[in-house]
Amino acid sequence: MKTLIIAKNEFRNFFNSVAAYVVLVVFLLITGWFFATPLFLIGQAELRTLFTTIPWIFLLFIPAITMGTIAKEKTTGTLESLATLPLSDTQIVLGKFWASLGLVVVGMGFTLIHLLTITILGSNIDFGAIICGYFGLILIGAAYSAIGIFASTLTSNQIVSFVVSFLFIFFFVIIEYVLIFIPAPLTEIFQYLSIGYHFENIARGVIDSRNVIYFLTVTFFFLRLSTILMDSRKWK
Repeated sequence: MKTLIIAKNEFRNFFNSVAAYVVLVVFLLITGWFFATPLFLIGQAELRTLFTTIPWIFLLFIPAITMGTIAKEKTTGTLESLATLPLSDTQIVLGKFWASLGLVVVGMGFTLIHLLTITILGSNIDFGAIICGYFGLILIGAAYSAIGIFASTLTSNQIVSFVVSFLFIFFFVIIEYVLIFIPAPLTEIFQYLSIGYHFENIARGVIDSRNVIYFLTVTFFFLRLSTILMDSRKWK
């Protein structure tokens, strides 16, 4: 319940700032461009291009959302105020996480207009694949948000938080493109660490528990690290 209250307050605070609207508008403009380009150039109306593009857009979009979740609290001193309330560090971190993921889902929700567009145009629609695609994007959003919050707990500087979050996420994204440079015995390990490898399986319409477990593990791991870092401030 307390986690939900924090999430609601954080979500409300997002929309009390101009930055949130700017980030959402930029996100929608970019996704709209990648949807409209194949539609007008080759007459192809589908969401497949969008699903392959959004994870790259998230690379900047989500760090921009999460960079101030904890870092801003440190700068303004409100984090110490939160510490005086009957709230655990886990509840604070989870509240920030759900609010960030909520904003990501809102952004994706606006892309449903593209689904409406291809429906009106009478294109053959594989709703199963589309549902899986959005499910995969939510899992990516959760993992990226957890990483972003972790980066925000490392510093009180929001720009530093953004850069650290970007670098961590970029590492998980770029792995699949550098596998040829990795020694053969380690290839499978690094492939498994790749976010793209797991998302591509889901985006094809195949929900494999191993892929879902991967995203949940990454999300839990970074949220747990955030909680540990939050708790460590009490010992300083």
